[in-house]
Amino acid sequence: MRRDKDPDRRDVMKKFTFKGVLDNFRTSVAQQAKPDQEIQETLRPDNFQVKRTFRHGFPFQPTAMAFDPVQRLLAIGSKCGSLRILGQPGVDIHVRHDMDGPPGSAAILHLQFLVNEGALVSATADDVLHLWNFRQKVPQIVQSLKFQKEKITCMHLPLQSKWLYVGTERGNVHVVHIESFVLSGYIINWNKAIEVSRKTHPGSIVHLSDNPLDASKLLIGYESGQIVLWDLRNKTAEVRWQTTELKSIAWHHEGKQFMCSHVDGTLTTWSIKDRTKYLCISQPHAKVNKDGKSEQCKPINKVEWKSSRMGEAYVIFSGGMPYDQAGRTPSITVVHNKTTTVLEMESNVVDFITLSESFYSSEMQEPYAIIALLQNDLVVMDLQTAGFPCLENPYPMDIHESPVTCVSYLADCPADLIPAFYSVGRASATKRQGFSDMDWPISGGTWSAQSCSYSEIILTGHADGSIKFWDGSAGTLQVLYKLKTAKIFEKQRARSMDNEEDPFAIEIISLCPESRKLCVAGASSHVILFTYKKSESNDEVTVLEIPIVYEVPEEGEISPDCQFSGPGSAGSGNRLDMLDLDNKKDTPTLKVRVGAQKKLPGFQAQLVCLTPWNNGEPPSHITALTINSSYGLMAYGNEAGIVIIDVEQKVCLLNVGSPDLYGAQDPYSRVPRSPKKGVASVADILPMNPDRDDRQPRSPSIDQINGVCSPASTCPVSSTGRARPDPPRRSRSQDKLDSSFSRSRSSSMSSLENITSEAIQCLVFADSFAKKSEPTVVMPTLWVGTSLGSVLTILIAPPDSDSRSSQPVVVSLVGVTIFRLKGAILHMSFLDYNGSLIPNAYESWRDDNRDKREKTPTKNQNRMSPTLSDQQNRGDSFNDRQYVVIVSEKQARVVALPSQTCVYRQQLTDSDFVVKAEVISLRESVCLMCYVSNGHLVSYSLPSLRPLIDIDFLPLSELSFQTQSNKGIVDPMLSIWGQQLIVNEDTDQIARTFCFSNRGHGLYLTSPSELQKFTLCTDFCSNLTDLIGELFLPLDMPEPPKESFFKGLFGGGVRTLDREELFGESSGKANKSVAKHIPGNLQEMGARATTATSEISRAHKLMIERGEKLSQLEDRAERMRAEAENFQSSSHDLMLKYKDKKWYQL
Repeated sequence: MRRDKDPDRRDVMKKFTFKGVLDNFRTSVAQQAKPDQEIQETLRPDNFQVKRTFRHGFPFQPTAMAFDPVQRLLAIGSKCGSLRILGQPGVDIHVRHDMDGPPGSAAILHLQFLVNEGALVSATADDVLHLWNFRQKVPQIVQSLKFQKEKITCMHLPLQSKWLYVGTERGNVHVVHIESFVLSGYIINWNKAIEVSRKTHPGSIVHLSDNPLDASKLLIGYESGQIVLWDLRNKTAEVRWQTTELKSIAWHHEGKQFMCSHVDGTLTTWSIKDRTKYLCISQPHAKVNKDGKSEQCKPINKVEWKSSRMGEAYVIFSGGMPYDQAGRTPSITVVHNKTTTVLEMESNVVDFITLSESFYSSEMQEPYAIIALLQNDLVVMDLQTAGFPCLENPYPMDIHESPVTCVSYLADCPADLIPAFYSVGRASATKRQGFSDMDWPISGGTWSAQSCSYSEIILTGHADGSIKFWDGSAGTLQVLYKLKTAKIFEKQRARSMDNEEDPFAIEIISLCPESRKLCVAGASSHVILFTYKKSESNDEVTVLEIPIVYEVPEEGEISPDCQFSGPGSAGSGNRLDMLDLDNKKDTPTLKVRVGAQKKLPGFQAQLVCLTPWNNGEPPSHITALTINSSYGLMAYGNEAGIVIIDVEQKVCLLNVGSPDLYGAQDPYSRVPRSPKKGVASVADILPMNPDRDDRQPRSPSIDQINGVCSPASTCPVSSTGRARPDPPRRSRSQDKLDSSFSRSRSSSMSSLENITSEAIQCLVFADSFAKKSEPTVVMPTLWVGTSLGSVLTILIAPPDSDSRSSQPVVVSLVGVTIFRLKGAILHMSFLDYNGSLIPNAYESWRDDNRDKREKTPTKNQNRMSPTLSDQQNRGDSFNDRQYVVIVSEKQARVVALPSQTCVYRQQLTDSDFVVKAEVISLRESVCLMCYVSNGHLVSYSLPSLRPLIDIDFLPLSELSFQTQSNKGIVDPMLSIWGQQLIVNEDTDQIARTFCFSNRGHGLYLTSPSELQKFTLCTDFCSNLTDLIGELFLPLDMPEPPKESFFKGLFGGGVRTLDREELFGESSGKANKSVAKHIPGNLQEMGARATTATSEISRAHKLMIERGEKLSQLEDRAERMRAEAENFQSSSHDLMLKYKDKKWYQL
């Protein structure tokens, strides 16, 4: 980590006593007394391990699908190289191919299960075959085979075969041995398959399959329409056919006929004995026009021909609809018993598979369901019920029902939230009609719901204004409750939306889980407050229309003494009222339904805050939102200013422009916006009296009465006044600002010198020691962080609990910057003197039907949340009692309170910026987690900000689908090196869907339809396998069909093929330039094990050879002895024969 070079910005000391730190950091500050105890930081780097855990949702951009009929598992491949294997609900495993090549090179084009063997073959766009082993919980690539000269277009693996047929773009067929993953010497070249008289190339191979009754006959379909029945034994083409451009082929189970689907929307049936012409041709969806010609139809991408004992065969195909019918939806057609049924789909059909009782192709299949993989959904249809109804999908694949716009993740939340949300979700949900009662056919694997010691809730906000509440505990995802915020508003006319595509889109979600108060900010700059109720109600929703506008007038239009308007003006509230009243009448805005509204059990809207248009321009989007149930306050802000709402009395307490937060000490020069034509200047309308310095403070709500805020919102608010006050004395922390930051504000026209807007980026309610002058007093405070790196405070003085509903809450602007950092403020959290996280004060939820108890703030009393009273009682009045952690896009600071001195600092990044930052709890301690734009996850201990981990986790470019251009913004200078630059504005949406939570858990939107969870905790990683379901189960293979007596007698049965003899060593060796073998993880382990035993094996082999040679030598000696004995016997006999004879008798 790069360290600051400035002497005023020296790195923190490693000794964790604040006295030593402050002595070396800022000598101008009085020395603090040594704390009673040192802060012990227990987190170490070995406590962190970053790992992706569970992926939920529908696979984005699916490209291929496969089904194992014995294990009953479904595999789905996608364009980005992701592979999902699904079984019964809870069994959902995600793995991914390595993306070493260019984008899209890992796209999965083909998938093929090794039926009932726990293995899967995938073919990717970079022409690599991968063999996956999923006998263990997490599938792994065993080995791969890279085709170097040809592109893979088709593959086929016969049932229970070890040899895989691979078709290529050049028209050749290669054979791969599955176990060794090497090519066989057997190859079917395209020029040998076609007729000799053919002068053109047949095109790429689109189909490969063996005859159901004769495995030695391979049917090859070429793109051009050339079809060849190849005899594998004789290595010749037995039959050839020529038809129109081909898409797919399906065999009849008897193996005598096959059906083809074509580009022109026709189906043709062929016999293997008739080489001249098809048996029949049909164009199922073509109609004859007035000229007597058939309409042109779209291609039939796939056809399946399944037989049934109950009637005629099923012909199932996708596509084939007429071209000229506009708006024709994608469909799957089922032809059965002379009835054609068109099943319309909501999106394009990627692939479909027909499930049958028997998966042996040589017998009656008896189809019972269709699995259809659509571009945006997975659909299963029941073929055994009239009308072929769909089955209800048990997987959480409707996350993208409406585009996800923001995500909130609560790990270790109150345990009663899940049953509470589930109960109201069940009560409000209507039972879906028209679904089949058939059991879900994808039911493989095993998963036992592991009891988790804590609950997890995920909230997803959507473009249609809906919010979905999910139970994410124990690695699952189940929808609990759906809240539709659009029902609060009147239906909008198309012309009034002013090109706003999603006016109700949820952008920010803030939930107080203990009080069950929910506030959301929408795309139309509206904020809605909900409270949770178990019973139905019928009342009216309170509406506050609050403008948040700040415009700096031109020079000469306003007196310098009145340049800093008071907090009540929100950028001159009177000016807004006088200038824009007529303008507001015609400006489009959301309209809340008037009158009493029926509200279902669950979250019920209580208050809606609308931000009107100004001068014909829409308001800027809400950039920060928070709620505190203990104070009964809600605060939100945008690029212009901040608003504080009393949710108990439903009134506006404060509405100020961002510059007014500084009072008279605004450090920036505001650039005025050019006034619109026809709009009078402020000086012409608003009389200014610079000599009147004794003007009394006014409530901002009073300035907003004129048709803007309700009259009830006229409660007094303490402020610094309208007149320009005497400049307050600057604190030392302000004098010691970041020197590099100060240097950037030079006399030249820099970006910081000319400020057009200052957005409110971070809002936190906290009980804090906000005043240096009162070091022993803790007070409710709203901490405000801006896009320019400023941190300011707003003091809150709530009335007594007895008079809370009648007396106003007093809000006071301090007007002093506590601290200033580089970059926009992203996060603020508070630690006690032990370095433990101080949770927000809250009020527990109570059922309205029960006795209402006194509303008092409730706080946990464990180590993670010590009471503030303990802090007040310890030490003398000069000791710091609290620490605030401030994180910006560039830096992090730990500031001691009430002295407001920076005790620890860290430069998070120089050339990059932090996208998301959060202080989280982990292993009974706390740390700061940051996701940086360079794709790294970085963690720092607290309070010392000592670096713990820095891991390359997720390139920001993989999340660029959320940016406006969907590709980020490319810098022309960086494009030379192929680098991509995403500007800060594009990361706002990414930050809304990237979450850190307690116990080291995290979550982000990895694609428009998928959520990816990850963990930072080593302990959780070690227990992760217990939460993952088992994919593979040891199951017996169903018995193959038995041959009848007559089929066996007359040779009509299934003919087997010894592929080992045909494709094995006898076929020779394949050309090494065709494909390259790549060992996988498991094979590398096996290779190492083989290497370890190779010497022993070699010695054993030599010993055996030596023994064999000794045996051979012994055999030769034995033969020589036997021959010698024979010679001796023969010599003795000869001697006896001639012993007594004379010489003349010889």
